[in-house]
Amino acid sequence: MRTELTAISTRTPLTQAVQASLQAAFAAAEAEARPYRHWGVARVFPDGISAILRALPFAPPRLDGISGKRELHNDQRHYFDAHNMARFEACAAVAEAFQSPSVATAIGELTGADLRDTFVRLEYAQDTEGFWLEPHTDLGVKRFTMLIYLAEGEGQTDLGTDIYAAPDQWAKRSAFIDNTALVFVPGDNTWHGLSPRPIPGIRRSLIMNYVTREWRAREQLAYPDTPVLA
Repeated sequence: MRTELTAISTRTPLTQAVQASLQAAFAAAEAEARPYRHWGVARVFPDGISAILRALPFAPPRLDGISGKRELHNDQRHYFDAHNMARFEACAAVAEAFQSPSVATAIGELTGADLRDTFVRLEYAQDTEGFWLEPHTDLGVKRFTMLIYLAEGEGQTDLGTDIYAAPDQWAKRSAFIDNTALVFVPGDNTWHGLSPRPIPGIRRSLIMNYVTREWRAREQLAYPDTPVLA
C-alpha cells in the first residue's frame, strides 16, 4: 500500500513541484500562539499555480440573500474530486501532493496533527458580495485545516479570515495575500469565520482538510477509498 500511495503522489512533474513547494512552505511556516495555536504559511504553491487555480471555470454560488454557513449552499459547492481531478491537471496535482506521505508527514511534524487514516478534502470556495461566515471551530471529523488564499489584486487584502478568542470575541484578521495560507489543528477553541464586509470581485480560496472515516460526503474526497499514510 505504501508503494501505491507513493506512486500516486509522484505521478507527474507538476505533482512533484507542488509537493516540493508544500514541504518547503511548511518548513518555513511561522507559528502564532494567540488566541490559539496557528501558523502563517507563505509560497504555498509553485509560481503560477494560484493563477491557474483562480481561472478554473467553476461558477460561484448564488447566495440569494442567504449566508452565514457554507452548507446553506451545498448544491453549488465545488471540490477537487475524482471528476474535477480528471478534468484539470492542477486539481489533480494539488490533491496528489496532499495525499503524499511526505507532505502529510511534514504537516504532522509542524502542527502535531494526527493524520493517520485520514482523507484529503479540497474545496474550491468562491465568495461574493453578501457572503459571511459565523464563528465556528471545525471541531469534529476534521483533523487539519488549511485555508489557502487565491487573492486577486491588492484590493482584496482585507478579505482574510477572522480569528476569535471566543465566539463573541474578535482577536485578529489574517491578510488575504495570494499564495499564502492560515493553518490550524481544529480544537474546541479554534474559532474563526468571515465577518460581514464588502467583497470586491470574487474571494477565492482553497479549503484543505484532512478528515476522518466518519466524513459522510465521500464524493467530496479526492481519494475516498485511500487513506493518507503519514
